[in-house]
Amino acid sequence: MSARPPHQPHLGDLIGAERDIVARLAEVDLDVDYDALAVVSNIFRVAAMARRRIEQVALAPERLSWTAFTTLWVLWIWGEMESRHLAAEANVTKGTLTGVLDTLEGRGLITRRRRTSDRRLVMVALTDEGAEVIARVFPNVNATEVEVAGHLSSRQRRAMAGGLRAMVRGLAES
Repeated sequence: MSARPPHQPHLGDLIGAERDIVARLAEVDLDVDYDALAVVSNIFRVAAMARRRIEQVALAPERLSWTAFTTLWVLWIWGEMESRHLAAEANVTKGTLTGVLDTLEGRGLITRRRRTSDRRLVMVALTDEGAEVIARVFPNVNATEVEVAGHLSSRQRRAMAGGLRAMVRGLAES
């Protein structure tokens, strides 16, 4: 049995699918940065699991999807904005946002209006009812975030948040 490269983690340190990934990559002898692979793949895994948990626990009672919640949240924090900026802040395509806005507008949670100076631009704002919904649901979302992050110590949370902020800054600048 050959020794593993210095950057390849020990299989006993890994969880679930990570073991299979590392073992498969070792079979095909690819030069892979396992630490970078673990960081990014685990970010995706945790994000998907946390999103699912938040949707099930905090958002389902209000009949909100993650995207609908994020849209309301962005409007709650920053106020009225153009739909293209809202799509960017909510991290969705303009097409996806249109469907979400249709639903939220139908429920009376947001309003849309065309700008008089440029009819192509659509302004989106939270209604009073939308503000009430987000103010009611956010504490439940945050309680679920506390549950999700509860697997880490306070020190680990701060370190992880700092590391993720550094990644966000770096990606935004590249």
